[in-house]
Amino acid sequence: MQEQVTLTPPSGGESLLFLTDEHLRKGIEAMFFAYRGFTADPDRILGNLAYGRAHHRAIHFINRCPGTTVNNLLTILGVTKQSLNRVLRALVEDGLVESRVGTRDKRERHLHLTEAGRKLEHELSEAQRRRMRAAFRAAGPEAVAGFRIVLEQMMDPSLRACFHALKDGGKP
Repeated sequence: MQEQVTLTPPSGGESLLFLTDEHLRKGIEAMFFAYRGFTADPDRILGNLAYGRAHHRAIHFINRCPGTTVNNLLTILGVTKQSLNRVLRALVEDGLVESRVGTRDKRERHLHLTEAGRKLEHELSEAQRRRMRAAFRAAGPEAVAGFRIVLEQMMDPSLRACFHALKDGGKP
């Protein structure tokens, strides 16, 4: 049975009860288990291809920002250049990502998904959209708005700026 959550703000001293260690622990554990659920379907798809979550993140953000540079992807993902190169090498060799030389700066590499890459990205994202859509529908619009606020407030300020640039259609 699902726990009932009230959206009505408590009054008086009750308003800070959600900040107790017990409530915070439950929130932390909920994040762990929610993340497991959120990644479970894509993990099954990726496992069949011998890929992992790093490949998924790269595919997601290359799709989100077609033509992004390797340096920009490094900033978004927060991984080492060596780690990203290993992931990109596999995706390029397998025909999912295309690396193009920059027109203004020949040292830059601009990344694009191939048709096969777009198909895989759609399959991975659709699995996550189904899960998010069901959760959002069950929670309702006020809870979803609150959830987004919580997530943004958990981001480091520099990553929040990166998120807002992506959200607004730009590149970080």
